[in-house]
Amino acid sequence: MIKPIFITKVMLRNYKSIGYCDVSLGKLTYLVGANGSGKSNFLDALHLVRDALSGSLDNALNERGGLSEVRRRSSGHPTHFGIRLEFSLATTGQPGYYAFTIAALAGGGYEVLTEKCVIQGAGKGTFFQIDRGRLQGSSETVFPAVTADRLALVAASGLTAFRPVFDAFTHMGFYNLNPKLMRELQKPQEGRLLKPVGENIASVIGHLERLAPDRLTLVQQYLQTVAPMVHGVERKQVGPMETLEFRQDMVGAKHPWRFLAQNMSDGTLRALGVLAALFQGNRDYSPTLVGIEESETALHPAASAALREALTRASEETQVIVTSHSPDLLDDLNLSADALLAVVSEGGETRIAPLDPASCDAMRQRLFSAGELLRLNQLAPDPAALAAQQQRQADFFGEIEG
Repeated sequence: MIKPIFITKVMLRNYKSIGYCDVSLGKLTYLVGANGSGKSNFLDALHLVRDALSGSLDNALNERGGLSEVRRRSSGHPTHFGIRLEFSLATTGQPGYYAFTIAALAGGGYEVLTEKCVIQGAGKGTFFQIDRGRLQGSSETVFPAVTADRLALVAASGLTAFRPVFDAFTHMGFYNLNPKLMRELQKPQEGRLLKPVGENIASVIGHLERLAPDRLTLVQQYLQTVAPMVHGVERKQVGPMETLEFRQDMVGAKHPWRFLAQNMSDGTLRALGVLAALFQGNRDYSPTLVGIEESETALHPAASAALREALTRASEETQVIVTSHSPDLLDDLNLSADALLAVVSEGGETRIAPLDPASCDAMRQRLFSAGELLRLNQLAPDPAALAAQQQRQADFFGEIEG
């Protein structure tokens, strides 16, 4: 059974290079744009939500250089940034949204100006609103103490009503895989969720070996399609450390030879990391959303079709967002224009919107694939959609539009 889309809409204000953004997401979304256009900043806004809830807001900001590096720099010197995520809960199908704005304080501090969580529409179900550390209203008769320097959803997760929202956001995974770290010997770690650069890949493969061997088989099948000489991979104990061991064909050998991760190419390791991120769900843990940076990096163009198929298959169970500037990855006439968001930088500010009507028509009539349009520099955001975003200046804390 196909799960409903988790995050249905993302609204951002003054986040890094993004002045404003108001876009809908599908079960699989490609963010397409040139290097430096701001694709990574969009994903990082979602990543910050995950980090701030699973750890602390202070650590999430500090890991990004502090509030001054997170809020957008401009001649207007905005003093705050905001994130609003509209969602549909997989467990119940209930719609809702979670939004907050973070404001700068004199002397370099910050506060959560407003934070609001609504499930099943304003005035119809469960909600809370916090302004500067003070509870303004809640559907619950008892609400935990909150402070202005932390997100209240962390404390509210102790309440049955808000736990599904907290779990959904903290179960998101974001990846910019680093083959160098994947290649090194690793300390045994928890393998439920792959870490952002793949630094616990051996533990994740071991976790799948124990709890979801069918998933590991799927990963290995796709890996062999991407890298035909590789016949499998498994976790390998090396003293107190661990690594990966690959089985690979060698000319003249009757059986595949075995090689540790330190001997494998960047492309093979990145491909394994992407596949592990996509198919890491098991009975113990399953991500609600997977965001991957430049999934095609270091891969041979011929592997793009297999990677594209893996992305599509994974999106049937887990929402997937991918950043890309690869024509090869998008070179498929069956790829819907609705799955793409165009990202451009205008005057140093990131703009994100669905494709313009001409590009959509060309794809729907199967005259050009998205990859061919990208090669022709014809994948552009819809000017009308961008204008509408700017004019709306959506109420971050208003009701969900029907």
